[in-house]
Amino acid sequence: MPLSVRPLSVRPPSVRPPSARPAAALTGAVGAGLAAVLVAGCSGSTGAEGLAAADGSAQPRAAAAAKATPTPTPVGPYVALGDSYTSGLRISPQQAAEPKGCSRSAVNYPSLVAKALGLSGERFRDVSCSGARTVDLTGAQSTEGGSNPPQLDALSPATRLVTVGIGGNDAGFMDVVGQCAKENLVDAFKGLVGSDRAAAPCRDSYAAAGGGDQVQQKVDAAGERLGQQLKEIKRRAPQARVYVVGYPSLLPADPAGCVPVLGSTVAGGDLGFLVEKEQQLNAMLKRRAEAAGAVFVDLAAPSAGHDMCAGEDTRWVEPPFPAHGLAAIHPNAKGQQGAAEAVLKAVRG
Repeated sequence: MPLSVRPLSVRPPSVRPPSARPAAALTGAVGAGLAAVLVAGCSGSTGAEGLAAADGSAQPRAAAAAKATPTPTPVGPYVALGDSYTSGLRISPQQAAEPKGCSRSAVNYPSLVAKALGLSGERFRDVSCSGARTVDLTGAQSTEGGSNPPQLDALSPATRLVTVGIGGNDAGFMDVVGQCAKENLVDAFKGLVGSDRAAAPCRDSYAAAGGGDQVQQKVDAAGERLGQQLKEIKRRAPQARVYVVGYPSLLPADPAGCVPVLGSTVAGGDLGFLVEKEQQLNAMLKRRAEAAGAVFVDLAAPSAGHDMCAGEDTRWVEPPFPAHGLAAIHPNAKGQQGAAEAVLKAVRG
């Protein structure tokens, strides 16, 4: 599927000499401060080009243009890390790469980003894998088609671009979705539909065990592990620009719009609960990215209106009963294209 983005253009060396590039090894407050300056320079206009000197003469346009020079798009090598939302579970055509159990699509967002940036061969490595957790970034992952080596092994000091889409499996988000469906089904069999508990049986179930918000606790624990892995990424690839990619909207802001698709599978109160939990997951990813000096790529906003309850021609995420051959509650090809456009927008700054 063609991606509606401009091909990468190379700036003449005279526009920005290599010595002017920010040191990517900067982290913490220094890196965050530098990033803020770069973003301000790219997104805002100082109006310097229209300023006049005290004697009324126009200031040199070259000086103003130099101040407005955007951060150059990083050129590879590019390494893509992540789980099934990155690998493109069950989206055809599949990559020829092993192991097959990782289910990497040839039109997943890393592949589309690499193509748009003109990266191929040794300059692009996609090591994402379906079912991956943060522990699989530094440890081998067992799949039905063989073992996937530790994903961070693909990094090197030469790496210049890294995308990371992971954390949902650590937080057990798919387990939460499954538990909500189960709780609602149990209530339906018990004839509790319409009772107080049936308004949000899944939310009630997670709260009943005590000890606070269990899902938030898992999200926080996932964040701790991700934070450590982001430090390891920077250690192995100190010159790379790192982008943490969030998860697309699974449900609409108004869950009532899902009734025609989901019916009574999940109560309205629990649909709101799932929206809340996904927002917590993405908020954690954003915090961890910023703390590590990485860039967070939000997919929730661009995917609004393209959730799994939207029409088949519109949705980016498949519903519990997906289109033939696709994975339930996972992005389809349109979702991968939308993610690629969001990543490219962030990369090109």
